[in-house]
Amino acid sequence: MSTFRSIVFASVISGFIVGLIVTVVQQFGTVPLILKAEVFEKAAETHQHDAQATAQPAAAGHDHAAHDHGDHDHGAGDHDHGTGAWEPRDGFERNAYTAAANVLTAIGFALLLAGFFAVRSGATGARVSWHEGLMWGLAGFAVFTLAPGLGLPPELPGVPAAPLLSRQIWWLAAVLATAGGLALIAFRRSVPAAIAGVILLTLPHLIGAPELANIETNVPSSLTHQFVTAVTVTSLVFWTLLGGLTSAVFARFDQRA
Repeated sequence: MSTFRSIVFASVISGFIVGLIVTVVQQFGTVPLILKAEVFEKAAETHQHDAQATAQPAAAGHDHAAHDHGDHDHGAGDHDHGTGAWEPRDGFERNAYTAAANVLTAIGFALLLAGFFAVRSGATGARVSWHEGLMWGLAGFAVFTLAPGLGLPPELPGVPAAPLLSRQIWWLAAVLATAGGLALIAFRRSVPAAIAGVILLTLPHLIGAPELANIETNVPSSLTHQFVTAVTVTSLVFWTLLGGLTSAVFARFDQRA
């Protein structure tokens, strides 16, 4: 029970701190890029709606005034349909939801890391150092960000993508294969295991991630490249802080227990 408490307390404390730090980092990195992309996305939607309204033929038997009134109603209906889905308002509400999501995500991954630390500490009888936690954090970065991002880079609003289900399946396969490959290389420490690990690491990328044949978007490619870089750097900060802090806090609670 004491080990379980150590896992929970360390995860909640570390996840809360790291989640808030990452939220601040995002305000200077990914958030401005997302807001810029949303401007292009809304401009494209407006242009598409105007083109459809212009191309729509007048209904037979309607006079010019009725046609104008019909177009106006159609435009209002489209606008309501496009904005009918709820989304948080810009400013404090949006930032609050982002911070809550980051904190919950950090706590979830911290629970996973603390569980590994508990098994490691129980098997060796030695305390887990923050250096070892940092290495686990880098492994998490490789598994959950770096490997999947090679096939499915982060996407900005307004950029078309392959069907969601196929992307989710490939992402999960890449995560599991990368985790398995790193585990074989790090823990088995034999030539056959290393070869099997390398095969697992490369297999998802040899198969290839799902992608669209043609991508048409008015979002500049330079903005997309900046976003990929910002997301990757933010994720690196997230995982290094989470690994090092979770290991240090867990060791403190575990020592008291």
